[in-house]
Amino acid sequence: MSVDPALILHQWLSPAFPVGAFSYSHGFETAIADGAIDDATTAQDWIDTALTHGAGQSDAILLAAAYRAEPDDLPALIALARALSPSAERLAETDRMGAAFAATIRALHGHDLPDAPYSVALGRAARLSELPLDLTVTLFLQAFVANLVSAAIRLVPLGQTEGQGITLALAPQIASVATEAAPGDIDQIGSAAFALDLASMQHETLPTRLFQS
Repeated sequence: MSVDPALILHQWLSPAFPVGAFSYSHGFETAIADGAIDDATTAQDWIDTALTHGAGQSDAILLAAAYRAEPDDLPALIALARALSPSAERLAETDRMGAAFAATIRALHGHDLPDAPYSVALGRAARLSELPLDLTVTLFLQAFVANLVSAAIRLVPLGQTEGQGITLALAPQIASVATEAAPGDIDQIGSAAFALDLASMQHETLPTRLFQS
């Protein structure tokens, strides 16, 4: 029985899929504690930066590269994805989410999927399931934004409607980043989100923490 690719991807990228995404804030918690984020406008600016100049863009390219890669190329891609993590917590985040994702996909679909950083594991799983790359990258980025919005709703705090407004407002950026990432050219990876990277490092010593990153 064939299943609509969109339904498979919505399941994989749903908050209910057991990768633990809800427990990671990507350094967002530090910025809120420091007062850099205190309303919907500052939250949207932070998430926009993460999407277009930070891990959103980098991980989307890594996903596409993993989708297009031959099996022998995966170890180098895994090493690159891990090396791009700017802090110990961010490395743990991508490794743990990737391992949890891979384990669930192996159980559900029977794919020979190695444990890998989350974006690489997702790209490889989409290739093995013959899912469309463009839709995979786009929905991955939407899920990336939605997870940060969820953190903002809980921590700033924001109302649910304000949070959904941020996700909707960033839809054009999601589409643009997805299109640019689709070729999977790792030479185009480049981060200019220094405040986000510093926040992820400082989170390791934050006195009170609700999130793991």
